[in-house]
Amino acid sequence: MEILKFKTNVATQADVTSVTPALDQLEKVENWRFDTETENNILSVSGSGVDPQKVENALNEAGFSAELIRVLGIGGEAL
Repeated sequence: MEILKFKTNVATQADVTSVTPALDQLEKVENWRFDTETENNILSVSGSGVDPQKVENALNEAGFSAELIRVLGIGGEAL
């Protein structure tokens, strides 16, 4: 399992609600969450073999931007 972190422009709860359907449909994603309290509105996505480009595309199609900033390999626990 790994955690991918993305810099986004998803800044409010209404924005999170807008992108939820797109993120929920992504294959291999086990869990995701936004930290809109940070300057970069970080999206953390956990799963095995998640394609970062598909995450970025899902946000782009919902009208938002996302840029991969970090991939962390972890030993088992989800977000």
